[in-house]
Amino acid sequence: MDAKNTAKEILKNVGGKENVNANVACMTRLRLGIKDNDKVNVDALKRIDGVLAVVQADTLQVVLGPGKVNKVAEPFAELTGVALGSDSDDGDVSSDSQLDQVKDIAKENKKENKAKHDKPLQRGLQHIANVFIPLLPGIIAAGLINGLANVIDYQTGQAFVTDWWYMTIKTIGWGLFTFLPIFVGMNAAREFKGSAILGGIGGTLCLGVTITGSPLSTQAISMPFTHAPYTVGVGGLITALLMGIFFAFLEKNLRKIMPSVLDTFFTPLLTVIIGSLLAVVFLQPVGAWLTTAIYLVMDFIYTKLSVFGGFLLSSTFLALVSVGLHQALTPIHVLLNDPTGPTKGINYLLPILMMAGGGQVGAGFALYFKSKNKRFKKMVMSSIPVAILGVGEPLMYAVTLPLGRAFITASIGAGFGGIVASLFHLGAVSQGVSGLFGLLIMQPGQQWVYLLALLVAYAGGFIVTWFFGVDEDRINEIYPE
Repeated sequence: MDAKNTAKEILKNVGGKENVNANVACMTRLRLGIKDNDKVNVDALKRIDGVLAVVQADTLQVVLGPGKVNKVAEPFAELTGVALGSDSDDGDVSSDSQLDQVKDIAKENKKENKAKHDKPLQRGLQHIANVFIPLLPGIIAAGLINGLANVIDYQTGQAFVTDWWYMTIKTIGWGLFTFLPIFVGMNAAREFKGSAILGGIGGTLCLGVTITGSPLSTQAISMPFTHAPYTVGVGGLITALLMGIFFAFLEKNLRKIMPSVLDTFFTPLLTVIIGSLLAVVFLQPVGAWLTTAIYLVMDFIYTKLSVFGGFLLSSTFLALVSVGLHQALTPIHVLLNDPTGPTKGINYLLPILMMAGGGQVGAGFALYFKSKNKRFKKMVMSSIPVAILGVGEPLMYAVTLPLGRAFITASIGAGFGGIVASLFHLGAVSQGVSGLFGLLIMQPGQQWVYLLALLVAYAGGFIVTWFFGVDEDRINEIYPE
C-alpha cells in the first residue's frame, strides 16, 4: 500500500480538501469532519487499496488498520491543510472479507442502537469524552513510562537517578500528569467552541504544583466568603474541565456584544479576567467537591462492596457501552491514572471493566460450538480473534447484542472475571488497550493474575451462555442461511 497515493484517493472521494474540516487519527481509522456528505463517494472509498471499511456516523470514518492509519493520516493532513488531531478508536476493524460482513452488520446495529439512545445525556457525555480522548496517546505513554520507572527504581535501588537518559524519560512521565490540567482546559474550550489557549490559561489555576513566581503559590491568600486560605490546584482535572467549558461560554457571549473594532483585544482579556475570578471563587470548590465525590464512590464500590463490586462493575459495563454511557468513565480513568491523586496513578477500575470483553469472547465460543447455523458460525468466528485482542464491538453489535439473551449471559460471565480482578487488586498504570494487550499496562508482576482473570471471564461467558444463552430459533431468525 502506497500511503501517499491512498491519502490522495481518499481525499478525492470525500469531495476534495474544500469538503474536509477535520481529520483525526485514531488507533485504526481516519475520522473526517465532512461539510457536505452528498459529495462523498462511499463505494469508491471502500475500493481504495488499504481501506478496510467505511463507517458513516457523526464523522466519516475510514478504517485502515493499526499502524497503517498513521502512515496515511500524515500525508492526508498535508493535502487538506487541516492540522492532524488524535483520537481513540471505538473498535470496528476488519481484516478479511468475512469480517467486513460482520462489520457491516455491527455498524448497522450500532447505528440503530445509537439512534435509539441518542438522548441529551449521551450527547453531553460524548462532549466530555471528546475532551479527554485526544489526550489518551500521551496518557498511555506517560503512564507506561511511570510504570517502567517504578520497576527500574525498585529493582536497582534508584541507581540511575543521576543518569541523563533515565531522568529525561522520567521527566516526560512526570510532566504530562503535572501539566495535564492545561491540556484539559484547552481541549474543553475547543470542544465547546471557544479558543483553546484561553481554556489552557484557566487550566493553569488547577496545577497541583507550586510554581516559582506564581502569586497564588507564594502568598497566603484569604478567599472571599469562607476566608479560608487558597489551596493550589483545587479540584484538579475536574475544575480544569469546568473552566474550559465556562471560558468558552463566556468568550462566545462576550463576542456577541463586543464591537468588532474592540473584539480582538477585549474579548480574550475579559474572558480570562472575569472567567478566572469567578472560577477561583465558585468553580474550584465545585470541582473539588465533584473530585472528592468520584473518589468516594469508587472507594465504596471497590473497598466496601469488594468482590461483589467487582462483579457488578464488570457485568454491567457492556450495557453502558451499548447505550454510550461508558463515555462518562473517560475522565474518571484519567483521574485514577494521575500519579498525584490518591491512587498514585494506579487505576484499579480499568482491569475490572476490561473483563467485560472476556465475557463476550466466552459467549462467542459457546454460540459457535452449539449453534448449527453455518452462516452465523462463520460470522462469530470472524469476530472472536479481534475480540480476544481487545476490539469487541464487531462481536457485540453483530452477534451478542442482537440476540439479546446471549448479551445478558456474556455480561454475567464477565462478572466472574471481575471478581478475580477485584480479589487480587489488579491495577493498570495506563489505558487505551484491553484484551490480551491489557497485559502491557498491568502493574509489574500482575500479568499472570490478569491473564487468570481474563480466562475466568472467558470461562464464565462460555458456561453461562452454553446453558442459558443459545436460542437457535432466534439465531435462525436474525441470520437466515
